[in-house]
Amino acid sequence: MTQIITALSDISARYDVLYCDLWGCLHDGKRVHPAAAAALTAFRKTGGTVILVTNSPRPRRAVAEQLKGLGAPDDCYDDIASSGDAAQAALAAGLFGKKVHHIGPERDLVFFQAEDGTPLDVERVPLEDADSVVCTGLFDDRSETPEDYRLTLMRAKQRGLKLLCANPDVVVDVGDQRIYCAGALAAFYESLGGPAYYFGKPHAPIYGLSRQRAEAIRKEQIGDEAILCIGDGISTDIKGGVAEGLDTLFITGGLAAEETRTIEGTPDPDALEAYLRDSRLSATAAMGRLR
Repeated sequence: MTQIITALSDISARYDVLYCDLWGCLHDGKRVHPAAAAALTAFRKTGGTVILVTNSPRPRRAVAEQLKGLGAPDDCYDDIASSGDAAQAALAAGLFGKKVHHIGPERDLVFFQAEDGTPLDVERVPLEDADSVVCTGLFDDRSETPEDYRLTLMRAKQRGLKLLCANPDVVVDVGDQRIYCAGALAAFYESLGGPAYYFGKPHAPIYGLSRQRAEAIRKEQIGDEAILCIGDGISTDIKGGVAEGLDTLFITGGLAAEETRTIEGTPDPDALEAYLRDSRLSATAAMGRLR
């Protein structure tokens, strides 16, 4: 039975490291949740380490800039591990060729820059000249759907191109609006018979990167039992944590608020268990909003 808690401090003493999701936990795409930031800051003050683990397609320096713009205090986290970081490493290693066709908004072009701001050794080209497709999102995620990309993805599939998905999230909530992410396009590509590759949650590369960064900060190896994964995505945050053998804290008031009947910050116990059972997953603990 999943333990329903009212505050992170109810269980945080069991852990040395938090892998905390961003969208839906620390912020809603428009502003930082003050109570969430305060909870993370309080954990760090006890000697804990907070790694913000995000499926953002942008590298950590760009994520940090975005967080600052949203009002996140500097003392609420230690480091960031992004899907963009992990996907960049694969691209830089030559696993997707030197010529890529980019699907995504202009704001994501930072994905093609190394951490020091220098360009990656790849060229963005039209689809007919590409070795692979790099998808960071939809060009206009406020109005488009995956169906708008059917022709492009069918052409890519006919050419046998691999698709690098820099953000496995299918949807996120921006304020009150639910929008599609790169993961939705990657799933659509797979449904058409094309090969898609993922590096963010729930896939292993981002967890290896997160552990590497946490251990560099703490200057010690970290056991699985010392890590808690926090997130509102059942198929990303919770599935990924469970697959890695880590404890999870499910934030039910985000993407699954309706299914878990989360009202005034608390999920309905029966609805929560039914949702987890239908998802074929379990969570160590749950709460409506991170605080």
